[in-house]
Amino acid sequence: MSRTHWKSAAAGAAVLAAAVALNPSPERHREKIRAAVAERSPLAGALGVGALAAFVSTYHSLGFASYTTVKDKTLSIGVLGMVFVLEPAGAG
Repeated sequence: MSRTHWKSAAAGAAVLAAAVALNPSPERHREKIRAAVAERSPLAGALGVGALAAFVSTYHSLGFASYTTVKDKTLSIGVLGMVFVLEPAGAG
């Protein structure tokens, strides 16, 4: 039974190490925000609204995950190399 615990702990440590290594960078968040705004509204994308939202966003890292905020509102969340834009700014 002790061996099972060690295997579980090793698997958990491997997942955590992968999450830390693959934590998306600030630039990756900004790219996804720009793309999400342009996808939702081509006009907003052409006017650079997504670039502006990406520029004013603040990046926060938790080590294993990250997120960006604009005026205390969460704009994107990133984990394991993936970034999810919650609500594209300016495309509403």
